[in-house]
Amino acid sequence: MRGLIYKEFCCFYRGIDKKLIMIAAAAMALLLYKAGSYGGMMASVMLGITVGMQNCMCIAGDEKAGWKRYQMAMPVGSFQAVVGKYVSVLCTAGISLAGSIAFSLVSGIVVGGFDVSICVLSAMAAAIVPVLWTGICLPLTYWFGIQSAQTMGLLAMVPIFYLIKYFEDGPGFAVMAESFYPWLPVACIAAVVLFGLSLLISAAGYGRKK
Repeated sequence: MRGLIYKEFCCFYRGIDKKLIMIAAAAMALLLYKAGSYGGMMASVMLGITVGMQNCMCIAGDEKAGWKRYQMAMPVGSFQAVVGKYVSVLCTAGISLAGSIAFSLVSGIVVGGFDVSICVLSAMAAAIVPVLWTGICLPLTYWFGIQSAQTMGLLAMVPIFYLIKYFEDGPGFAVMAESFYPWLPVACIAAVVLFGLSLLISAAGYGRKK
């Protein structure tokens, strides 16, 4: 199992799309500049989405390399292969969390002060968003291919964009932090439940492939 996790983590690292990273970095820099003390939180959400997208895109590399045929020749079942993928997703969520801490530090330096509540919310968002993102997109990838997951990912970006725009133009980012804080326990429970169900659905989808 450790070998599978290591393989998935290496695929994630080596398969990083430089164009995607450049676009995400530009968006994060803009958020840090525009949102002030909440720039770190906004950038953390963007990083979490980027990490989730990259996890799904790694499957396309597996398909090109014929990983399924190689895996069938090994003493590794389909369920174990999918579990390895999902454990690696949790590992990459750690990368997102580390990035969130860095963004919070940069944001604090830019505005000249740190808000602990915003830092905590940023860290939680950075950890939860990749789990939720992959929990939704990985089953689609295993059952219908990477294009369906990419389409769903793009559709999921629309409400996130309008949510940020609503708080930016309306009550302000301060109200956004206050609004989300009571929902953090619910979001954590939802992420765990969704991730578990997603694992079972993905395993079924991967098992049917030849």
